[in-house]
Amino acid sequence: MKTALTAIGTLALGASQALAGGIERAPQSLAILFEEGNYAELSFGGASPKIEGRDIMGVATGDVASGYGFFGLAYKHQFNDNLSGAFIVEQPFGADIRYPDGPPAGSGSPVVGGTLVSIDSVSYTALLRYKFENNFSVHGGLRGSRASGNVSLRGAGYANSAGYDLDIDGTWGLGWVAGVAYEIPDIAARVSLTYNSPIDHDFGMTESGGLLAATGQGTVHGKHEVRTPRSWTLEGQTGVAEDTLVFGSIRWVKWSEFVVENAHFPINPDRFPVPPGTDVPLVELQDTTTYTLGVGRKFTENWSGSASFVYEPSEGRHSSPLAPHNGRKGVTLAAIYTRDNMKITTGINYSKLGDARLGVGQRGDDNKNHVGDMDKGYVWGVGVRVGYSF
Repeated sequence: MKTALTAIGTLALGASQALAGGIERAPQSLAILFEEGNYAELSFGGASPKIEGRDIMGVATGDVASGYGFFGLAYKHQFNDNLSGAFIVEQPFGADIRYPDGPPAGSGSPVVGGTLVSIDSVSYTALLRYKFENNFSVHGGLRGSRASGNVSLRGAGYANSAGYDLDIDGTWGLGWVAGVAYEIPDIAARVSLTYNSPIDHDFGMTESGGLLAATGQGTVHGKHEVRTPRSWTLEGQTGVAEDTLVFGSIRWVKWSEFVVENAHFPINPDRFPVPPGTDVPLVELQDTTTYTLGVGRKFTENWSGSASFVYEPSEGRHSSPLAPHNGRKGVTLAAIYTRDNMKITTGINYSKLGDARLGVGQRGDDNKNHVGDMDKGYVWGVGVRVGYSF
């Protein structure tokens, strides 16, 4: 019973993460470390978002968000009673936003119409966990991340920078993970705190168009450092009655350190001028805090289920057109079927995305130029995990 209840909390905390703050798509959870014995897991699923609004000219943007799929692999090995290790493959960050560029009478937006961003990433995490005799444990390891992407800025909202294109080569970065946990096995209770370090990527960038073309520079190649954000995750669960579990988490991500700036410009190097001479990053996001609370229940020897609620408050006055939502509220339903050593977990999530006031301009939330408002946003997400203990 305690093993089944632990699995309920593990699934729900992961399934609720579709289209989280910034460009996060996976929670970077280390829950596999707490599985019993040796354990292997395959996860896959998809998300179908819809984000719509109007620009400052009153023209409908149409749906700017594209659906996406995801996968994950994980393996946990129990070396002895105290020491275990795990290897996790997942896709933590991603974005696929495109503003239609049709005529004003249609679905396009003349203010940011044609603007797009595409970001893909995959991470590989190697971990060790040591469990002390007093129910405390420590865990930590290394995380390697590979990311790539491209950005195109179009429309009058980007002023002199409209027409700018940026291609970011796939590049590796390395970070680390550390945490501590405390368990009371008799009541399926556990609380854990995990820190994920920022990861610096020294990207190769190819820039063209916009002010580069206007000044006769053509296509420019160079290197530029981009940092994916650090985070803290507090997770907890406990049995509250026979066959019943309460679980939750608090996750804070420092998105403000994920700042993308262009690598070259003759007037003001390492900045993206809009208009020329001002200090404007290409992508700038707000820090986020995400809260999850849920309850799980074992119904039979083979079937368990859970329901959970996720809340992410809006942060800041403006959102980037490249991440056009601000906060969310969502519900996740999950079911687990267990038979012998096999465990099949399925979850579905619906989240209402918070309205976003889109801003382009100088660094800092109060210095943005208002270019539009997104007031119709939601996302459906589904996920399946197949696990095997041995």
